[in-house]
Amino acid sequence: MDMKVKGSKELLTEVIDAGLCTLCGACAGGCPYLVFYKGRIVLLDSCTLSQGQCYQYCPRTYTDMDAISQQVFGTPYSGDELGTTKEVLMTRSTDTRIKESAQYGGTVTTLLSLALEEGFIDGAILTKMSDDKTPSAFLAQSREEMLKSAGSNYMACPVLQALNQLPKDSEQRLAVVAMPCQILALSKMRQEPPQDRMNVGNVKLVVGLFCTWALSPDGFHQFLKENLNLPQVTKFDIPPPPANIFEAYTPSDKISFPLDEIRRFVMPACAYCLDMTSEFADISVGSVEGIAGWNTVIIRTDVGAQLIEMAKEKGKLEVDILLPENLAHLKEASLLKKKRALQEIITRSGDRKNLLYVSLQQSIIDRLLA
Repeated sequence: MDMKVKGSKELLTEVIDAGLCTLCGACAGGCPYLVFYKGRIVLLDSCTLSQGQCYQYCPRTYTDMDAISQQVFGTPYSGDELGTTKEVLMTRSTDTRIKESAQYGGTVTTLLSLALEEGFIDGAILTKMSDDKTPSAFLAQSREEMLKSAGSNYMACPVLQALNQLPKDSEQRLAVVAMPCQILALSKMRQEPPQDRMNVGNVKLVVGLFCTWALSPDGFHQFLKENLNLPQVTKFDIPPPPANIFEAYTPSDKISFPLDEIRRFVMPACAYCLDMTSEFADISVGSVEGIAGWNTVIIRTDVGAQLIEMAKEKGKLEVDILLPENLAHLKEASLLKKKRALQEIITRSGDRKNLLYVSLQQSIIDRLLA
């Protein structure tokens, strides 16, 4: 594992061409050479920098998990199933309009709207779908814009590119809603703030989404175009097991595809991801298996706890305990992802001491491989 910070050429060979790119967008938007194009990051021209922030912040270059955990939580990385947690709850929005457009419980949109309303943030970096269901990141600065991002797309999207494109002198206080790999990159940016770019200190709230895998925006979108009238689609969903299907909803119909047919579009980099629940977020949000219309919420930081408490006090969220069996299943699924990813990493490197990009304590490695 190489701890040296390198440049865009090495990023291209070691990460992008090697199938390890997660499309987080940390390398794009602030550089004239690296751009997102047709489902991948491409290098437009030769860059002479031997060291670059594109390489430094990539979630698939050297990542010291202890150092990042210390920066976010003040404690070493535990390697526990769900990471550092204060509380795990079950929540859903009390806002009818939000619930109508939300994927499950509407918790994320509710929290962002509240944070905006209370002046905690001035905007949020979110992902929205175009009419042809292509995902793109944008800065939402109103409740109406936040509502446009409700629902799941399942395709990878370079969210951090939108953050990188903000002016350096901007003083807008921001929330970022992102996947685990994107939050890992953002955590590296917060650990050693970018130079001559947007002020990462403006990020006041990080909301993480649960993620088992993401789909290739190029290949999967082509599949959707061939099989659906995309402007008519109102929602995508992957119901919990044992359904094993991918669903597309239109105003008059629901079209289902076997999940095995969809999995062939999974991003190759997802096989090497240890994190299912966005462990370095302030709040992590997913669905509750077997209970429709509710979100699982993991509170991780004081910022996250304060926002959830405010939402409860103001009646914005309905809150309940997460049943022990649901919590046990979440922990099991998250641990399984860690174990599988670690095995994939070692299989690829051929050496238990070479974990490609991730630095872990030996005790955690031994526990996950046991």
